[in-house]
Amino acid sequence: MKAAVIHQYGQVADVVQVTDIPVPAVGPQDVLIEVRAAGVNPVDHLIVKGFMAAGELPGPLAIGSEVAGVVSAVGDEVTGFSVGDEVFSRVDPRVGGGFAEYVAVNRALVAAKPSNLSFEEAASLPLVALTAWQALTEQSDVRAGSRVLIHGGAGGVGSAAVQIAKQLGAEVVATASTGSTELVRELGADQVIDYRNEKFDEVLSGIDVVLDTIGGDTQERSLRVLKPGGSLVSIVPVPDADAMKAQWNVDVRSFLMRPHGEQLARLADLAESGRLRPIVETVFPLDETPAALLKVERGGARGKTVIGVRS
Repeated sequence: MKAAVIHQYGQVADVVQVTDIPVPAVGPQDVLIEVRAAGVNPVDHLIVKGFMAAGELPGPLAIGSEVAGVVSAVGDEVTGFSVGDEVFSRVDPRVGGGFAEYVAVNRALVAAKPSNLSFEEAASLPLVALTAWQALTEQSDVRAGSRVLIHGGAGGVGSAAVQIAKQLGAEVVATASTGSTELVRELGADQVIDYRNEKFDEVLSGIDVVLDTIGGDTQERSLRVLKPGGSLVSIVPVPDADAMKAQWNVDVRSFLMRPHGEQLARLADLAESGRLRPIVETVFPLDETPAALLKVERGGARGKTVIGVRS
């Protein structure tokens, strides 16, 4: 089968190649998915560069972290899925392999694809929607009446978080660039701050939860808008989190999303009912996986970049 692989860590343009590798073996608890589309995320180019690695590569590594497709085979112990089912999944990051014609995934990480979404739309959701859900419901406690600030409201995680926070009953404020403010309003934000023309920390206060998708100066300035006892949850590292907590009397944490099939099924229900809308900006063919990764690496996207594996 055709897949995007690396043989060593390095820059995307130098080490990512699309080549033929064997179809993965199907374990007793695995679902073999014939991949129709795969979402591209910042974590993918970080994996390519070795930032997530514990050591050197033992051999070729197929990359890719979220997929949508059709069940091609199931392991002997699998229940709940059958050949021909349309599914989507956040692939186990320790295994990878989403940028390929087939991927084997533990059935606990798989959910039925929302029937109203294309494969490209469905493939854009698992990582970002699970990240947003876990940030807002596990890492913080967003509920009806909460005031939430979401940075990068037009990006992958941000666009999902705006919609999920509204479903949880929150008042949602989001930052976005000038060209994306109307999109973020359409997704449900009550207030959108154009960060190129306005400083959010000069106009906001009394925020219960900040979801930081950017880091750096934005992360530091976000502490000023939180109410005492509020929470800053970041998907990028937080330096000196303990010092920040003590100085500002708030909770500060970063986290890594974990794959979770049951949560993904709940998010699929939101998508199927129209309450969670995927935003797909660009679709690349599998042969152009390096270009897709480089686009995501450059940043500034509205929604997600997706690889179309099969038509």
